[in-house]
Amino acid sequence: MTNKEELKKLAAQLRHPHGAEGIAVANMMNESNIGMTRHSIDRLNILDEDHVLELGHGNCSHLSYLLKQKKNLKYSGLETSELMNSEAKRMNKAFMSTKQVLFYLYDGVNIPFPTNSFDKVFTVNTIYFWINPELLLTELYRVMKHDGILNITFAQKSFMQDLPFTQFGFELYDNEKMIKLIGNTSFEIVNSDTQTETVKTKTGEFIERDFTTISLGKN
Repeated sequence: MTNKEELKKLAAQLRHPHGAEGIAVANMMNESNIGMTRHSIDRLNILDEDHVLELGHGNCSHLSYLLKQKKNLKYSGLETSELMNSEAKRMNKAFMSTKQVLFYLYDGVNIPFPTNSFDKVFTVNTIYFWINPELLLTELYRVMKHDGILNITFAQKSFMQDLPFTQFGFELYDNEKMIKLIGNTSFEIVNSDTQTETVKTKTGEFIERDFTTISLGKN
């Protein structure tokens, strides 16, 4: 297999983990994304009894961190990957047994919940793969309650464009492009916070990654 084919294969796994290799990729993603995930959760301003929705949760080994934020929280997770849906269920059986946590599959565009269902919504490192960003944001606006918060957390284009696999099916964003996208929806930008963190690459090197959490509101 050529290097190009290997990169295409990795890009496909990052977009939609599957098969035996998908489990290893999911573990790698969780390890590399945990700082961004916690950053996104911390800026949701979660309150007691909130119902939280996450898009693209992967294996969801970060769930205990979220549920410790406040009392009597409910969590719903959406995935396009059947493997990640089953892995998240496997890893979070204890939370699921009380019906506090539920995991669902969806098509990446249409969100299978009623209007005004969620207090808080977040997604980390998924926007690069959105099939129809404006339509998905419209759906998120619909299912989020008034005065809710949607956090979109993503690595900046300046970082992502230097990764060799992002040339295969990734749509990269910087703040300007994100603001333009959001401007085509009913959301309003409440806050934007950019951080730099040190992350370990697959080859064992340490590099600096700039990432941003944009918080959106529904009035």
